[in-house]
Parts: sequence; C-alpha cells; structure tokens
Amino acid sequence: MRFLLCLLLSLASAAQADDSVPFCYNYGCGVEAEVRFDARQMAQVREQLQGAADAADERRRLAVVLGSLYGWAGEQLPIRADKGGDYADDGVEGRMDCIDHATTTTRLLRLLEAHGWLRHHRVIEQARRSFLILQHFSAVIEQRVAPVAQGEAEPVGDWCVGCYGEGGSVFAGPQSRNEQPAPDPVMDARWAVDTWFRDNGAPAVVMPLATWLGGAYPDD
Repeated sequence: MRFLLCLLLSLASAAQADDSVPFCYNYGCGVEAEVRFDARQMAQVREQLQGAADAADERRRLAVVLGSLYGWAGEQLPIRADKGGDYADDGVEGRMDCIDHATTTTRLLRLLEAHGWLRHHRVIEQARRSFLILQHFSAVIEQRVAPVAQGEAEPVGDWCVGCYGEGGSVFAGPQSRNEQPAPDPVMDARWAVDTWFRDNGAPAVVMPLATWLGGAYPDD
C-alpha cells in the first residue's frame, strides 16, 4: 500500500514537472540560456492548443502560444528587449536575430510536439531564404493528412539549428523576391512559423512556406 501511494505521488509530481528549453540570443546563438516554464504555464498552453477545431485554428492558436512562451521567457532573460527585425535593438543585450529565433522556435515547437499537443501539424527542418547576400531562417511545421489522437506524441527526430550545420537540411528559397515557387502539393502543406518579425511576446507570424520563401513579410 505504501509503495502504491509513493508511486502515485511520484506520477503526480512528474505530471506537474516544469519544462525547460534553451533559448538563443545576442545574434547567431551567441548566448544560450535555459528557460523554465512552470506547470501552470504549460497547463495554459495545453488548454489553448487542445481547443483547436482544425488545422487553421491550431495555427492561429500556435501563433499566440509562441508569443506567450517568448513573453514568459522574457521575464527570465534579457530577450524582453528584443524588437522585431535586426535594427530596432541593434547592440542591445538580449537581441535576437533570425538564427536565434529559428533555433529557439523550433525547440519550442519540438517541446509542444513531444507533449502531443500538436494534433494537426508536425515539426520539420528549418527553412532558409536567400536574396543576394542576405539570408533569413524560420521554423517550419507541416500539416498532417489526418490529425493524431489527443495526447499522442511522435518520436522527435533531428533538426537544423540554422547556418552552422547542427542538424538536418534546410529549404533554400528563391534568390529574388519576384521569383515565385511552382505549385507543389507537399510545399502547400508546409508553414513558416517566424517569431523574428515581431517584438518579444507578440504572436508569431505563420504563413505558407511557399509565400515566405518568395520573400513575403507580414505587412506586404
């Protein structure tokens, strides 16, 4: 009986355990620091995502959830000073470029996926788009053909952290903002999840990957 009680208490503690994710900042993952999300915060994230009616609704909710996660991280790290783009916060401690964002957002998405809270999407490799000498990176999700059951989690595979070669491949975008990719059923299921465009704590920008690769900005 005592053993059973200890086991139940242990399981309850595990269910309420905090989650931690390493965040990159100061450009190019110059600094990495662990952020801990408590059980109350993660319960809020779970409730928000599990209420999604379909894939489009899940993307809308995911954008808000990522903004919340970044905002909570800003209470622990100087990334609260991060502004959208790379110019408004140049030289500020806690600034984040697209490598910092793509790396960190992919890690956050992997955390949500590991919990089984992404029913309509899976996390895949980061994407890169290039225009002349400029490059930009983003996290990417792919819509599932059919949603998974509530609470089901898939194995987490390798992923790419950006331009330093730590992981899988990246999708290279067109070389000009005027060049549009050809229609592709696989690409049509993929979505860029870009937290770089907005200030810390704002909802992520989620747009079709083909549109993002074509050079689109959220205000275009």
